[in-house]
Amino acid sequence: LNIGTPGLLLTIDELGGLPRVELVTEFKCIEGWSQITQWAGVRLRDFIDAFPPASVNGRMPRYVYMETPDGDYYCGYDMQAARHPQSTLVMEMSGQPLQPEHGAPLRLHMPIKYGYKQIKRIGLIAYTDVKPDDFWTKLGYDWYAGL
Repeated sequence: LNIGTPGLLLTIDELGGLPRVELVTEFKCIEGWSQITQWAGVRLRDFIDAFPPASVNGRMPRYVYMETPDGDYYCGYDMQAARHPQSTLVMEMSGQPLQPEHGAPLRLHMPIKYGYKQIKRIGLIAYTDVKPDDFWTKLGYDWYAGL
């Protein structure tokens, strides 16, 4: 993805300066299983407000794009889903710091989407007005993945 804008390099501590939220939700896998889990972190909309995108023709870009540090996994989200009050950049799970197998140091939890849209190990967050590609869409899965 060529975002065409300069970026910021942020630390987990800087994210921790945003308002902390906790929520208990049902994580749903498209394969049919689900798990009730306690999450803690910061709302993605608070992140967007704290580190806003450049406007596109006087308005906010339509999409948010995320990828892992190695770029091997990537997901796109419409801005409405990104700003949903339960869309969370997670740093804790079940009252403990996030572990590597669950996406440490930072993952997305978005209970309005199936699990394959809840990217682990976020290395890049970018804003774009062009609908971003998605890892699973290339394999035939739905881009929106809404519940």
